[in-house]
Amino acid sequence: PLLASAHESRCIRLWSIQGNLMKELLPFSEHPSGPLTALCTDIFTKTLLTGSKKGHIIRWNIASFLEDALNKKNEIKEELCWRAHATKVVDLFIEEEKNVVVTASIDGSVRLWHAMTGYYFGYFGQARKFELSDTSRLILPSDVNNFPAIIREESKHTEKKKVKYPLMLDRDK
Repeated sequence: PLLASAHESRCIRLWSIQGNLMKELLPFSEHPSGPLTALCTDIFTKTLLTGSKKGHIIRWNIASFLEDALNKKNEIKEELCWRAHATKVVDLFIEEEKNVVVTASIDGSVRLWHAMTGYYFGYFGQARKFELSDTSRLILPSDVNNFPAIIREESKHTEKKKVKYPLMLDRDK
């Protein structure tokens, strides 16, 4: 068992059932997501989703970390970030069978998104039926203007290597 907590500092903390802190995460995405307001996992606890005060959803891959949390090579990877609402996300969940993420906001809207790509399917109460099989149409809600951003490993900050550049006086110059 694992407990996850989302915090106003944008931090996610993963705890053992005994109350020991196992991991602390901060989102890497280029758009600051703001304080975290909601989180959920899929049924197999391979994916963690977080919702924020600024309307962003971030998808994390936690499968390898949970297989062996003591192995430092097993990282939690931030995979996808998208703006789901213009205001605070108050709840979200993954519907596994249809591969859909459902988000709710304080603006009163409930929206459907493709779980793997973050593509927008629509909102509850719309006139047309949801077309869950077509992820090729790139549409966005009227209050959101950014498409989902895939987080690539090579785009992450690398550790700074300590390189010494000794200052030497060259009297000839």
